[in-house]
Amino acid sequence: MAIQEGAKPTTVSQRDLEMKLEVVVIPVSDVDRAKAFYTGLGWRLDADVSGKDGFRVVQVTPPGSPSSIIFGSKITSAQPGSAQGLHLIVSDIEVAHAALASRGAEMSGVFHDAGGVFHHRGTEGRLPGPHPSRASYGSFASFSDPDGNGWVFQEVTTRLPGRIDAKEATYTSSSDLAGALRRAAAAHGEHEKQTGGNHDESWPDWYSEYMIAEQSGSARPT
Repeated sequence: MAIQEGAKPTTVSQRDLEMKLEVVVIPVSDVDRAKAFYTGLGWRLDADVSGKDGFRVVQVTPPGSPSSIIFGSKITSAQPGSAQGLHLIVSDIEVAHAALASRGAEMSGVFHDAGGVFHHRGTEGRLPGPHPSRASYGSFASFSDPDGNGWVFQEVTTRLPGRIDAKEATYTSSSDLAGALRRAAAAHGEHEKQTGGNHDESWPDWYSEYMIAEQSGSARPT
């Protein structure tokens, strides 16, 4: 009897191997309270599934996020409130701050880091107000859920080189796209000044090149 060998695994380069963060588990003490809090922020309710002996899983997703969070009962041994430093990336820190405050989240003030490199323990190193030059990655705000699980808003307008593959650049909300268009429009205005002030008929191509380069961290057109 011949034994057929299974196909040998092929070598996969690190670039070809995709590992996309899908779900983060956060520990809560009151599932219904946590569900009301997060859906009250405008987060999408994806699932609320119950099982035997009090087992329950709730999944919610922040607007525009490819990743979700789950919480529930009998899903983690971590202490309620022990999840800290969970980052939410936004394109405008002040707009995001106002939006969540209006939905009942107890927000910190907008702040930047004293040393320029966040994240510190607790509230160490926080200086009031956004980053002085409004540098990408430099402005923050924080809030907690009813159990004390800690979230941080971080304003990112231009990604560092290599952070996003240009072929996979996307905009996950209308506000992100609108912000990118405004920045491209301002940059294109400077471009037209450099070319004699004449209207650029190929501005859609210039915009798209600029927006993809900005998001992927590659060199932008001038």
